Amino acid sequence: MSEVKEKKTNGFLLRLKKSNMTAICGVLVAMIIVASIGSPYFLDTYNLQSLMRDVATVGMIGIAQSLLLLVGELDLSVGKIATLCGILAGMMMVDAKINPWIALMIGLLLGLLFGFVNGMIITKLRLNSMVATIGMQGVYGGINLVLTKGKAITNIPENITVLGKGNIGPIPVPFVFCLIVLVVILFLVYKTKTGRYIYAVGNSREAAKILGIRVDRIRVMIYSIVGMISALAGLLYVCRLGSAQSTLGESWPMNSIAASVIGGVSLNGGIGNPAGALIGAAIISIISNMIVLFGVNAYWQQAVSGVVVVLAISFSSITEIIRENRQRKIKLN
Repeated sequence: MSEVKEKKTNGFLLRLKKSNMTAICGVLVAMIIVASIGSPYFLDTYNLQSLMRDVATVGMIGIAQSLLLLVGELDLSVGKIATLCGILAGMMMVDAKINPWIALMIGLLLGLLFGFVNGMIITKLRLNSMVATIGMQGVYGGINLVLTKGKAITNIPENITVLGKGNIGPIPVPFVFCLIVLVVILFLVYKTKTGRYIYAVGNSREAAKILGIRVDRIRVMIYSIVGMISALAGLLYVCRLGSAQSTLGESWPMNSIAASVIGGVSLNGGIGNPAGALIGAAIISIISNMIVLFGVNAYWQQAVSGVVVVLAISFSSITEIIRENRQRKIKLN
């Protein structure tokens, strides 16, 4: 019995060493240590709670984006969907005097609808997801400006701001929502047939069709989920700010892709864990937080985010090249 347990333990440790998640968690821990040493304010309760709110926003969008990356696609309109849903919900609360909780629910359903529209356009017209969602980004952004004329919608009811500003114990409410989203997505991916279909589609779309998987239905479903999660992130951010702004979510598409790739989700589809996107989001948010705490010019934040994306994508590509070379050498030997 002891030998069996020892073998299981050794097997677990070996899998842990090979896991990308282990390396990513190591990077996250190292960054937390560096930030803690570099600034006495990093571990301050207020800063940590603010950081967790930022992680929640990027994390939710990143988790959603990772689903699309698993099937070899992406959505660059997530930020504008979040903004539009926030603006529409804000207008319903402020202008139409609709109950704010009902307005939030409608906002979520609108996000689901916008995601569904993206999915239908891409699947039915057989469009490239990046090109199509760039176009839809312009559509949603244009509607935002038409509705608001560039002005923020203020006077959001105080009774819903708890969703953005409140805490459950020491944990910010948005972070709790983020964890709930992660648990639901992990259940979908690892405990349902749909999850197995997602990985199958990501590995080979043609093979999935031969197996009888309704590939387009899976893709449309994922786009709908992504739209709804984007709306949730946008609505929580509106609750946090107390206003709905047309400039909200400008950097979210890039950060969500970066978070997913840093978290080990392959750009080619079929490989990765949505939980990695949350760790990637934490790394990105800590970098932004360090820039502020260390007194670096705020305009560098976008440049740093861009560098992080390039490095993350490069690391993923380099890893795949190394793996292919190893497999080629093994076959030759």
